[in-house]
Amino acid sequence: MEYTQLGRTGLKVGRLVLGTMNFGPQTDEATSHAIMDAALDAGLNLFDTANVYGQTAGKGRTEEIIGSWFAKDPSRRDKVVLATKVYGNMGGEGQVWPNHDRLSAVNIRRAVEGSLKRLGTDRIDLYQFHHIDRLTPFEELWQAVDVLIQQGKILYAGSSNFPGYKIAQANEAAARRGMVGLVSEQCLYNLFERRAEMEVIPAAEEYGLGVIPWSPLHGGVLGGVLRKSVQEGRRAGGRSAGVLADPATRERIQRYEDLLDEHGLDPGETALAWLLTRPGVTGPIIGPRTPEQLKGALRALELTLGEELLASLDEIFPGPGPSPEAFAW
Repeated sequence: MEYTQLGRTGLKVGRLVLGTMNFGPQTDEATSHAIMDAALDAGLNLFDTANVYGQTAGKGRTEEIIGSWFAKDPSRRDKVVLATKVYGNMGGEGQVWPNHDRLSAVNIRRAVEGSLKRLGTDRIDLYQFHHIDRLTPFEELWQAVDVLIQQGKILYAGSSNFPGYKIAQANEAAARRGMVGLVSEQCLYNLFERRAEMEVIPAAEEYGLGVIPWSPLHGGVLGGVLRKSVQEGRRAGGRSAGVLADPATRERIQRYEDLLDEHGLDPGETALAWLLTRPGVTGPIIGPRTPEQLKGALRALELTLGEELLASLDEIFPGPGPSPEAFAW
């Protein structure tokens, strides 16, 4: 496993991040534990989750599954850089109360305690704000974070789905308090969806945040969806179905898969390997539902994409260009 620094911190993390959103809703506890076993054996050390993950299995269920895995062997905890998130309402049906969501100091304190209990740990290594909160000033947010850091309950803070200007605002507010501020940003970023290159990634680089892309295969669109539909005789579902309904987009995906066929490369592994070549990227989040899918993702670490292939990928999926040139002169 190759390791890199998480942004400007001294923390070392693997170039792939284990995403756990499927644990509970799509992957049972035993299989989830097997995936985490295999990930740790392979050297992956950054495990990402969120307090609301679990969905149909119940909000918080994913954190509970990770907690039960730690409980089986407590020595695992010090090998893992544990990341979770706060923002969404944790109440069930008919239990949505004010101050039980977003990023107020009240909810941050409540959410941290809930996550610590479900995860069965005394600390969260990377505590991430799942979305911007337009109602809570950053001064309040950082005051709450400062207390939690002093208590040893969290070590670093990160963002998720923040626009570039909010990354700047957050870190300027943290600097005024003499705090480290955000050290990472999780954003939607892949070959198909490259708008983060305009302002989010430049802002992250300017302020020293590690970029952790989510949905690196764009919901399966970049994972060989057309090839699978022919080989397995099944229709694309989820995001893939909507994206491929557009004939021009379908043609681009076909060009992508044909190009990789010429090079003898797997589409999903190539999409991950492409992200590993991008400036500022710490590592993409992979969300395996089975141990076999984890093995496939790990093969991306062994790929070296030549300049000619990278240029061809840019032709099929051109980036937006930097800001403001992308929309001005």
